[in-house]
Amino acid sequence: MIILASDSPRRRELLATLVGEFHVEPSRVDEHVRYKAPWRMVEAIAEKKCDAVAGRHSEDVVIGADTVVVFGGKVLGKPKDAAHAVEMLRALAGKKHTVYTGVCVNDRGVKTVWHEVSHVYMQKMSDEFIARYVAGGSPLDKAGAYGVQDEGTVERYDGEYANIMGLPLVRLAELLRER
Repeated sequence: MIILASDSPRRRELLATLVGEFHVEPSRVDEHVRYKAPWRMVEAIAEKKCDAVAGRHSEDVVIGADTVVVFGGKVLGKPKDAAHAVEMLRALAGKKHTVYTGVCVNDRGVKTVWHEVSHVYMQKMSDEFIARYVAGGSPLDKAGAYGVQDEGTVERYDGEYANIMGLPLVRLAELLRER
């Protein structure tokens, strides 16, 4: 059985494109880690999430993931509230930032941990657009306060689209095919 250690609807949607059947069991771990490098941070959190669930499912394949946005040398996770989302979007509007997603796959005790990097160029967004977008609720559960799939947010990107959504699929598909 494959288990996704996340309650992210986007990760569920992405994983469903690779495998027909899987279970969801959110890890509910403390996501604080001592690492400052974004790539190491997302790998460590993905591994914590995966380990928490894999400890209860030693005969299964468990997938954990974590995503952050890095802009101006600062790591942006999910916004604390609507005002914080507005602040993030105003800062990102019309500019480039980097998205890191860490993934950990525990295949019956054999762990593989990696990260993917994508560069995102945001559209210019008016204060009115940002207010409507935040009021709609979509940004509140996403790193950087936006969804690449949401109209009016992203101008273009370099890298894997699924990585920006929160679960890079190219390497994950290879790993799942090998099992």
